[in-house]
Amino acid sequence: MNHQWMAWQTAAAIRSGEVTAQNVVAATLTRIRDHNAQLNCFTAVTEASAQQAAAQIDRALALGQTPGLLAGVPFAVKNLFDIQGVTTLAGSVINQDNPPAAQDASAIAALKRAGAILVGALNMDEYAYGFVTINHHYGATPNPHDLARIAGGSSGGSAAAVAAGLVPLTLGSDTNGSIRVPAALCGVYGLKPTYGRLSRAGAYLFSSSLDHIGPFARSVSDLALAFDALQGSDSRDPICTQRPPELVFPQLGRGIDQLRIAIATDHFAVGMQPAVQQALEKVAATLRATQTVTLPESARARAAAYLITASEGAQLHLPRLQTRLPDFDPATCDRFLAGAMMPQSWYLQAQRFRRWYRDQVQQLWHTTDVILAPTTPCPAPYLDQDTMTVAGESVPVRPHLGLYTQPLSFLGLPVISVPVVTNGLPVGVQLIAAPYRESALFRVAAFLERADVCAAPIATAWQSLP
Repeated sequence: MNHQWMAWQTAAAIRSGEVTAQNVVAATLTRIRDHNAQLNCFTAVTEASAQQAAAQIDRALALGQTPGLLAGVPFAVKNLFDIQGVTTLAGSVINQDNPPAAQDASAIAALKRAGAILVGALNMDEYAYGFVTINHHYGATPNPHDLARIAGGSSGGSAAAVAAGLVPLTLGSDTNGSIRVPAALCGVYGLKPTYGRLSRAGAYLFSSSLDHIGPFARSVSDLALAFDALQGSDSRDPICTQRPPELVFPQLGRGIDQLRIAIATDHFAVGMQPAVQQALEKVAATLRATQTVTLPESARARAAAYLITASEGAQLHLPRLQTRLPDFDPATCDRFLAGAMMPQSWYLQAQRFRRWYRDQVQQLWHTTDVILAPTTPCPAPYLDQDTMTVAGESVPVRPHLGLYTQPLSFLGLPVISVPVVTNGLPVGVQLIAAPYRESALFRVAAFLERADVCAAPIATAWQSLP
């Protein structure tokens, strides 16, 4: 089995009989066993159940049955998703006291129905509150392109596992950029879908009015197959709408001639380092995008998103803050305490601004289909780096990695972070669309991939280290 294969290639090889699902899973488990000590992506490996699922796939194929478009494809999930029989950590030690999950999260169940095979749970920032995946309890997940640098967060284990070729597909969650930031820093594709598009049932929430779940992959085709498998209403998640699924995989070859593409200015044009600026310009030139648009008051939207996140997160964890305060990660503890003391009037004002901001941005979709913006202001910082320079000012690394992602989460817009080919560390560019227009994003991402502007090769630098 070739670990360089994409998910779609693996599934095709299994369906054709070129390789068995059991061989694929065995090779995947071996890679995880051999390399996780360096990469620290996995916090749990579901070896026995993965082997059983692989055997079932092979039996189904032997009987002439069709086990799904992702037949035999290994995948892993951020450890805030419920895995039947495994305690859901959400990056904390406090949750270790909880009983094992009684059933899989809806997203895991959906990928399994498509034939994918779960192989484990992945490291993250505690309770998804961070952009770095430097976890006080479970250690840091380094960037596979340079082990001295961060993978991003809070879904850092999910992005790094794909970037390192441990698995071809993973799931993460995104509140203020927790899919897009690590996707950019690790050089993979990451999708934050429209708010409510994919079920969050069985995922340990952080800020309910902002939380999304979505996939990571090394190709647009893999990302599309995962998104198509994850779509569908779910009675277990009241915000997962009844909107009929729109399959995007069949649309990848449609081209972009009819799409109106613009570049975000103002807030999204200030503060990025040269490597990110060059990547954005490269994407815009390839797409022949010259129009610009302004998302008004986006800096204020980012501030309002922070207030909502801190308040909702603190209320969710209030009982634990009152009884288990020393057991929190120091990096999250103070922020949760600050959120718990926030006046309710601030939260309400932020939500009122949110409605105004949504109405203003809604007007842009009359003349624009896809907006381009940087994902992060810089390539991956170092693990021990506390500050970075944004627009000539020294600022803390942790909150400012979300400079360009938070205003978009605030509105629940669908976004794909695409990895841009550079001479150095990977960077990402956000493709942004109106709600439920994921298909437009996938068409643009596929066009950029075909043009060799975007690519996600397996990171190999870490393999040469002693």
